[in-house]
Amino acid sequence: MDQDKASLPGTVAAWIVAFLMFFPILWMTLTAFKTEAQAIAIPPIVFFRPVLESFAQAIAQSGYALFAENSIIVSLGSTALALVIAFPASYAMAFQPGRQTQNLLVWMLSTKMLPPVGVLVPIYLICRDTGLLDTRIALVIINTLMNLPIVIWMLYSFFRDIPRDILEAAHMDGVGPRGQMIHLLLPLASPGIVSAALLAIILSWNEAFWSINLTAAHAGTLAAFIARYSAPEGLFWAKLSAASVLAVTPILIFGSLAQRRLVRGLTVGAVK
Repeated sequence: MDQDKASLPGTVAAWIVAFLMFFPILWMTLTAFKTEAQAIAIPPIVFFRPVLESFAQAIAQSGYALFAENSIIVSLGSTALALVIAFPASYAMAFQPGRQTQNLLVWMLSTKMLPPVGVLVPIYLICRDTGLLDTRIALVIINTLMNLPIVIWMLYSFFRDIPRDILEAAHMDGVGPRGQMIHLLLPLASPGIVSAALLAIILSWNEAFWSINLTAAHAGTLAAFIARYSAPEGLFWAKLSAASVLAVTPILIFGSLAQRRLVRGLTVGAVK
């Protein structure tokens, strides 16, 4: 009983923090079901009759389907490409390390500290000169390069937990590196590979900077779809909230369905 009383303040504090973190999403969702007049009313209107006007306009007039299709293609394409590159790279670093392997890993992770705006101009010029502006290919390549360090680090960590004796036994049986990766590492490290893929998909889906700056009418993702409602003459709060709900709902559903798999993969090897 005393222990329950002692934990009560911590539980209450945790619920308060969780509510404060969730409140912007709650308010955004409520605003999406208001009219524009209700959305900008002062004081804010809490009790109202929900309407779907903003959702209908966002879907019908703003080309929601195209932006959603671009988000899916860019997220899945960049994740698949990152895995194809990271899998053999992580294998080499984990099982055939060199003297500079650790330095290389640290250097790759350090590239995540660079603000994207710092390389906006050269990347924009490269895309312009190669004809990749407003294309899905450019976003796939950029998202791949952005997520590659994290994917390599995750796969490297999972591969390090696999006993080296298994690969040595396979090598003695004449199985080469390619066979080891396909027939041994793929099944043994599948939780880690799936976790890395899920995280890369989420990061790619939520990426907004490059989509807004490198796309116009054809290759924009849902981040650019949301930005359309931020007009110079003012914000359309109800439509902006509806667009935001339409953009985040697919990834929230995906994240909730994949949560158990993601947590399981991230905790593999944590307890020996």
